[in-house]
Amino acid sequence: MNEIHNRPLVVGVDAGGTRSRACLAAPDGTVLGRGTGGPGNALSVARADLTRHLAAAIAEAVPAAERHRVRAVFGGFAGAADGLGTERGRGLALACLKDALAANGVTGAAVDVGGDTDVALASATGAPADGLVLIAGTGAIASRLTDRRRTAVVDGHGWLLGDEGSGYWLGAHAVRAALEALDGRGPWTLLVAKVAAHYFPPAAGRPPYPLPGPSAPFEARDALGEAIVARAYGRPAPRLALLSRAAVEAADEGDAVALRLLDRAADLLAGTVRALRPRAGEPLAMAGGLLGPDGPLLSRVTARLDGLGLRVFPVADGTAGAVALARTLL
Repeated sequence: MNEIHNRPLVVGVDAGGTRSRACLAAPDGTVLGRGTGGPGNALSVARADLTRHLAAAIAEAVPAAERHRVRAVFGGFAGAADGLGTERGRGLALACLKDALAANGVTGAAVDVGGDTDVALASATGAPADGLVLIAGTGAIASRLTDRRRTAVVDGHGWLLGDEGSGYWLGAHAVRAALEALDGRGPWTLLVAKVAAHYFPPAAGRPPYPLPGPSAPFEARDALGEAIVARAYGRPAPRLALLSRAAVEAADEGDAVALRLLDRAADLLAGTVRALRPRAGEPLAMAGGLLGPDGPLLSRVTARLDGLGLRVFPVADGTAGAVALARTLL
């Protein structure tokens, strides 16, 4: 019995643009605990915030009585690029993960970090070392891994310069479509009501924002458009990714504008994969809120890649892969 309770444990961390997840596991991969924290992008989240988010996820996943048994930790981070020093990218991710572990009393463990694509591929069936990864959540990136090392990367350039087909892309275009409908540049769409509801949710003691129809006077449509613009610019740009839900909901209700947005996002993501020059028989791990199991773009992207002969593995999150990689550190 003492031998069982003295076995080493491992922790896998999957830190993305929306949240950070931690998983405690036994050496054989059996999951013993899970926890979540705030955003974990190593390019866009400040050091103090990133450390706090990781510490919260680890504290929830690893009971205090078991923390002395943790012997290996691997973290997969969005934005974990090399060569950016200690304040951004891989250097920041490694420093913050070590600080978060220390804050929870986890000392003496082997610690390493990689990208979110690294843990996504390792989460596929059999934890392959070679293959392709496509992630579409808040951001979007595709990679080819060979012997667990990135040998090609497509996109992942962030909300300002890339992330085509991502949650940010979809949310930003949903707001644009609503604004185009309001000022007469585009067709009327359910996105007007859904975007308005996002920025002006009902609240006790406050009447709902007046919602004009397509035939309403210009002044009414313009007032709502300006109010949406003011709210959108008053919040951090990456939060536009939250509006991807509006696009998915409107598409589910048959809205033609939203359906075209989802189709265009799928076209872009499929093109990202094709840029990796995939070969028949290769595994393709697809992860992120838009592409994981039951993700709203999964079937669309899979259909566009049909004929390439890829073995597609939808991945719920990267913690299973992070655990698999942590086990190699034991």
